[in-house]
Amino acid sequence: MINNKRVIAVIPARGGSKSIPYKNIKLLAGKPLIQWTIEEAKKTPEIDRIVVSTDDYKIENVAIECGAEVIERPEELARDDSLVIDAIRDLISKLRNSGEKAEYMILLEPTCPLRASRDIRECIELLDKHQFDSVATFKEADLNPHRAWRINNDIPETFITGAIPWLPRQKLPTAYQLNGAVYAFRIDKLQQDDISLLFGSIGAVLMPKSRSVDIDDEMDFLLVETLIKKGLDTYE
Repeated sequence: MINNKRVIAVIPARGGSKSIPYKNIKLLAGKPLIQWTIEEAKKTPEIDRIVVSTDDYKIENVAIECGAEVIERPEELARDDSLVIDAIRDLISKLRNSGEKAEYMILLEPTCPLRASRDIRECIELLDKHQFDSVATFKEADLNPHRAWRINNDIPETFITGAIPWLPRQKLPTAYQLNGAVYAFRIDKLQQDDISLLFGSIGAVLMPKSRSVDIDDEMDFLLVETLIKKGLDTYE
């Protein structure tokens, strides 16, 4: 809770994963992947309730063992082409029908295990202090758009008209991208036609690349395990 406003954290974790079977509960440095996110949510004093949204009983059992609550996600909202925001709307409806009065919701993807409690807290504080409708975490872009190209009929051209892609990095404008680690928003400001969890007046929290890895494949697992073993503070 922050300034008498209840905060609920949601961790979406569907069972299907084509890249890595049961990715959300695959062991990472000795712990199920989802446990890393649950533990950081539990370390965040502003969070009043931690809910895992899943369609799979194996993930449900692991989540409960890790100290989270589980609310079942309908099968039609857990397909490969399903949008997370639709699952969130379904979850919000269930929470409201059960009497939940939380004003703020925090979405924490289990595939971003290196986000820390301080990142979550910063998002909550920014959301509350500046009256933003939504806040998300960003990192410096992997590819500066001034160095991006498009190719039409075998002819390359800069993606941004007039860009000079061979300029030194220091002379390019800094670009950022969403890292998927934390989304925070005012529940009652989310509209039925919104397709993004960034809506209304938007705030940004910056995170270092070392804690912004979004696990998609086995190479990402190896990278994150290396970062954990080396010590994240080395890369801050």
